[in-house]
Amino acid sequence: MSVLITGAAGFIGAALLKRLAAIPGGEPVIGLDRRALADCPAQAGFHQGDIRDGAALRGLFEQIRPRVVVHLASVVAAGGDAALDYTIDVGGTENVLQACQAAGVRRLVVTSSGAAYGYHADNPVPLCETDALRGNADFPYARNKRLVEEMLARWRQMQPALEQVVFRPCTVLGPGVANQITAIFERPLITGLLGASTPFSFVAESDVVGALQHATALQEAGPAGIYNLAGDGALTLRQIAARIGKPYLALPPGVMRGALWAANRLGLTNLGPAQVLFLQYRPVLDNTRLKAQFGYVPAYDSAAAFDRYWQARA
Repeated sequence: MSVLITGAAGFIGAALLKRLAAIPGGEPVIGLDRRALADCPAQAGFHQGDIRDGAALRGLFEQIRPRVVVHLASVVAAGGDAALDYTIDVGGTENVLQACQAAGVRRLVVTSSGAAYGYHADNPVPLCETDALRGNADFPYARNKRLVEEMLARWRQMQPALEQVVFRPCTVLGPGVANQITAIFERPLITGLLGASTPFSFVAESDVVGALQHATALQEAGPAGIYNLAGDGALTLRQIAARIGKPYLALPPGVMRGALWAANRLGLTNLGPAQVLFLQYRPVLDNTRLKAQFGYVPAYDSAAAFDRYWQARA
């Protein structure tokens, strides 16, 4: 009777590990990551390992035999090496599924991404969990999230005894977050696209941890299923610029594609022209099922999550 967290040295993984370890009389919690975790709580266990090593992973799972596995180990942002990203996201998730089966795990909690819906002009607004997953083939991050979810769907058919809770988070913000998305807000000039409002759904990192905790609870846990993980509402890029007192400039999509192509060739960014879709057709996520069926209501809406992140940064 324990909870095992992959990616436990990451931003969300470390926070979840600490929260679960602090529950009085709670289940043992064990972290797994290829990186060391310097401040692992005394109440928790930790193993260094790589989810790409299927044999070692199965051995660890069979040794621990956890009740719940929270699979957070994944590529957080485009890394520039599509083949490597695939082995981590898709190959690593397959290894986790096989290890869960071998060890008799009861519940698997997975963080996918709203990117699994893909970036398309005809995406519904907002997107519901029943909408099609169309992660773009030319955007490795979105494609891999779609492939992972297709794999999870096959496993739900093949192994119904292994409960799945699949979260599709939107953009996660919190104190200390710094990534390719927050870099947009750090520039002196906020750059958007003509003809695109570029709405961002945000969720606070504390709400991601809260939802994960609710999924792992020994009693009265949220039911298995697929859930968009987002705060209420959205902020457009223009609204964000006004909120932080920065000028906003909308460029033609063709100009943005050319600039990304040049910057990529010069080694200034891992992003390429195809990633213009990332700004042009942002997925806005509906969180009704999260609140009504899963039973978790985010403490912060999108605007409050952004303000909390920005004020902590300032």
